[in-house]
Amino acid sequence: MQQAGSGAGAPEELAGLFNQRANAGDVAGLVALYEPEAVLAAGDVAATGHAEIERFYTDLLARRSEFPAATVLPPVRNGDLALTFATLPNGALSVEVARCGPDGRWRWVIDQLKVRLPKPA
Repeated sequence: MQQAGSGAGAPEELAGLFNQRANAGDVAGLVALYEPEAVLAAGDVAATGHAEIERFYTDLLARRSEFPAATVLPPVRNGDLALTFATLPNGALSVEVARCGPDGRWRWVIDQLKVRLPKPA
């Protein structure tokens, strides 16, 4: 497993690292998947920056201990930016913007944790 602060070697690795770290209760490791000023949105909650993201995951992991693996879809890449997607077991979609930093590691810049698709009419 990568060190907590290392980000990911490719954008499609971020979801797997999220799953590993969430299931391990590794809040610091989860925060390390984000750039310092990243924005995370989950429902009515929006967290900006490492301190707020850390509070969000501390609260989430205190309430929930199991995170089933998501199905990771191929990212859409343009240079050092990537749009990443994953379908969650409950049918929701996770959508993120990731950026490759000067260290060659990928981290999320924007994370929309759960998007519920409308049911067909």
